[in-house]
Amino acid sequence: MLSWRGVIDAYRSFLPVSAATPVVTLLEGNTPLLYSKYLSQGLGEPFQVYLKYEGMNPTGSFKDRGMTVAISKALEAESRAVLCASTGNTSASASAYAAKAGLRSLVLIPKGAVAMGKLSQALIHGARVAAVDANFDVCLELVKALAQRFPVTVVNSINPFRIEGQKTCSFEICDVLGRAPDFQLMPVGNAGNITAQWKGYREYLRYGRISALPVMLGFQAKGAAPLVLGRVVAKPKTVATAIRIGNPASWQGAVGARDESRGRIEAVRDSQILEAYRLLAQHEGVFVEPASAASVAGLLMLAKRRYFKQALRKARGRGKKREPILVVCILTGHGLKDPERAIQSVRPIRPAPADLGAITKAVGLA
Repeated sequence: MLSWRGVIDAYRSFLPVSAATPVVTLLEGNTPLLYSKYLSQGLGEPFQVYLKYEGMNPTGSFKDRGMTVAISKALEAESRAVLCASTGNTSASASAYAAKAGLRSLVLIPKGAVAMGKLSQALIHGARVAAVDANFDVCLELVKALAQRFPVTVVNSINPFRIEGQKTCSFEICDVLGRAPDFQLMPVGNAGNITAQWKGYREYLRYGRISALPVMLGFQAKGAAPLVLGRVVAKPKTVATAIRIGNPASWQGAVGARDESRGRIEAVRDSQILEAYRLLAQHEGVFVEPASAASVAGLLMLAKRRYFKQALRKARGRGKKREPILVVCILTGHGLKDPERAIQSVRPIRPAPADLGAITKAVGLA
């Protein structure tokens, strides 16, 4: 017998659904919260670092949490088609859930800017995909314009049901830890996720499930950091395609999460993202797409600045009990989303003759 039935059934009382809502689920959610010995040792006592591995959702990213609610509500509203702009993960998720629901999936992507692992998902699920000669922000504006003219449901994070579903990640973290983390670090692209998770923590506090809120720390790529710069980036650039966004749809929500939690949103370089990307794979056995590693890149950057040590001193100065300081890094998507980047990031494989001596040398035993 299955014990997990997806985020809608798990958190129904916190979601805008009713008995009339036809639940469309792929059993999303319930993703691993992994203790990171390597990162914890790097920060030192009393810090404990955990990795929320959202790449273990059905289509390989956190988007499934919001999509189960958005598609269920679209079906309830008798919609026949859903539409999105995407850097990849949204299109994969929307197309899978639309297929499950028997709806058409229509997708606009920036031409040449979507990893093949993600594009292949949308296509195999039957999506009608248009590759636009423009960036994501232009694609999203076109989606909004199409929605004004045709009876389609937009399932980008401007759809409030997406935010409602995505907040369940916060609930799971608290349920596993027994409280909210002290710090939560996460990648920021279109900014719906940081907006949603902060909403989740505030709701759990309001209903007495937790007694304190985390500090929210968001990280953008340096070449696509509009929230850090305080202005739209017309031509965002980064290897982390999932956060290659210059004008986030949930800009105000992200700023609110930062300010209300007394956190920050900062930029990390592509080299730092790729360093964290390899670190997770080689020290924790966790394979993520590059954008996901922005949270760990941010952790390493702030640790070098002694940010966490300073925060600890402030906490101890306020008389806080000597208990572990819990840090959660959100890993938003699976590494198989972008296998080309993984191959480019490691030592190339060179052909070797079928000779024992040559093979011994090739695999590093000589």
